[in-house]
Amino acid sequence: MVLLSPSVAALRRLMAICEGYARSHGLSYNVNKTELLVFQTKNHKVTQVPPIKLNGEPLKRVSSFKFLGHVVTEDLKDDKDIERERRAMAVRCNMLARRFARCSTEVKITLFKAYCQTLYTCNLWVSYTQRTFSALRVQYNNGLRMLLGLPRHCSASEMFALTRTDGFHTVLRKRTASLLHRVRGSTNDILRQISDKPDCPILRHWLRVHVHVAGTSTGKYLN
Repeated sequence: MVLLSPSVAALRRLMAICEGYARSHGLSYNVNKTELLVFQTKNHKVTQVPPIKLNGEPLKRVSSFKFLGHVVTEDLKDDKDIERERRAMAVRCNMLARRFARCSTEVKITLFKAYCQTLYTCNLWVSYTQRTFSALRVQYNNGLRMLLGLPRHCSASEMFALTRTDGFHTVLRKRTASLLHRVRGSTNDILRQISDKPDCPILRHWLRVHVHVAGTSTGKYLN
C-alpha cells in the first residue's frame, strides 16, 4: 500500500491510523520493507525531514522505489523507469532470438508484438532526457532486427512497413491515446480533472507525443 501526504504531520496521522487498524485486526507491518520518499520541487529541496516512525521504528528514506512495476523517483523524473523498460526489453528480445531462431517470420513477428510492444507505463512518462528515450527506441528497433536476422543498420521504417508492425512511436501514441480515452470516460472526478486541466503534466505529455511526432521528419526517428 502507498500513503500520500502533503505534510509530515498528516503522514504521521495516516501512519497512526494504519497502526491502529493493524493492532485491532491482528496484523503487523514489516518496517524493513516500508520506505519513505519525499518528492522534491525544482525551487525547494527538502534535506531534513523529521523522523517518520512505524511501530516505533524510523522509516528508511529512499530516493526511488518501485510501485506496481513502475519506478517512482523523488525528482519525478522517468529516466529510471525508461531504463527499467529498456533492460527488460533487451532480456525479452534476446530470449526470443535464442529460443525461436528457427521459427517462421510470421511466428517471430507475433512473438515480438506480444513480448516487446507492451512498453509498460509508457503513457505515464512525462519528464525524461532524450538520450534515455532514444536508447529505448533503439533497443526496440534492434530487437526486431535481431529476431528477424536483419543487418543492424537496415532501415527501421522499411522493416516495420514490410512486417506490418507498429514502430516505436506508433506504439507510444496508441498507448497514450488509450489511457487518455479511459481517463476522460472515467466516473472518478479526480481523473476527469486531470484530463481537463490544460497545465497538467500528463496531459501535456499526451499532446506532445502526438503533435511532436506527427510534425517531425521521419528520418530523425527511424534508425
